[in-house]
Amino acid sequence: MNRTLLPLIEAEFVRYKLLGERALRQVRPEELHARGDDGNSVAIIVWHLAGNLESKFTDLLTTDGEKPWRDRDSEFAPRDVSLAEVAEKWERGWQVLFGALAELNDDDLAAPITIRGVPFRVDEALLRSLAQHLPSGVDTVVSVDVMESAGAIPANRFPPIGFRPESGACGGSESLAGVAPRPAADSSATPSWPLSSLRVRRAP
Repeated sequence: MNRTLLPLIEAEFVRYKLLGERALRQVRPEELHARGDDGNSVAIIVWHLAGNLESKFTDLLTTDGEKPWRDRDSEFAPRDVSLAEVAEKWERGWQVLFGALAELNDDDLAAPITIRGVPFRVDEALLRSLAQHLPSGVDTVVSVDVMESAGAIPANRFPPIGFRPESGACGGSESLAGVAPRPAADSSATPSWPLSSLRVRRAP
């Protein structure tokens, strides 16, 4: 199976997932439904992002990306959910994405698909998600959480390419080491986000 480019694409999706989870791990239960400047809460953003991933990447090569069973408007409705339920929804969406990518090889990147009836190639759809949909959703989660409150990352600015969540380094020389961490949320109420559940091996 020809898989040279796909592991690189998968690794970039993993980067976004880990950045979002780093912020979500520190969300307190009382903050889950607080509305940001755009009117959306962390719970709403997670529900919308997961709904987007589930719809677009279920049966990627054979069905339209906007599934008839998706109720997009309901993703923005207020909902009484726990941190554990948000974690489960988040993980479900990402697993659909990574499951779809695992079944592809590089030859599939040129395959034709549709999203809302609009024709795309698979590689176009993947790059569109990386350039538009995921940065928007993950940026909101990060902005309303610890990085914005600590002043580490200004509001509405997604961490640039090269940001390493495990070290706090940005672009190599810049560092967040001097930023005081936010007190941890109550561990008894916080789900264990599966930060280590995915390992993508880069092609040699």
